[in-house]
Amino acid sequence: MSDNKLTLLTDFYELTMMQGYYKKGMTETVVFDAFYRENPSQSGYAICCGLQPVIDYIKNLRFSEADIAYLASLKIFDAEFLDYLKDFRFTGDIYAIPEGSVMFPREPMIK
Repeated sequence: MSDNKLTLLTDFYELTMMQGYYKKGMTETVVFDAFYRENPSQSGYAICCGLQPVIDYIKNLRFSEADIAYLASLKIFDAEFLDYLKDFRFTGDIYAIPEGSVMFPREPMIK
């Protein structure tokens, strides 16, 4: 699947919270954690792998015209916020568990 088809595969909460920050003019740095709740194999741990594609995706995150049209169709997001999303680019730092590390449920893999 191409990267431009993944942007809306996020918790809807993240998008509504983003609009709330935007409407309030909040420009502070925010931190989001990615984690998983349970090991799929029911074992006690997992091994971190596949980090580079995730980092590449985040660094190149864009909202396509189709993404913005879909969000507009929900009638939840303001036009001004949707215009902001047209030029949105990730500008933060990424911290992650190193590739090949042992990891456990509910601990952040990426911040």
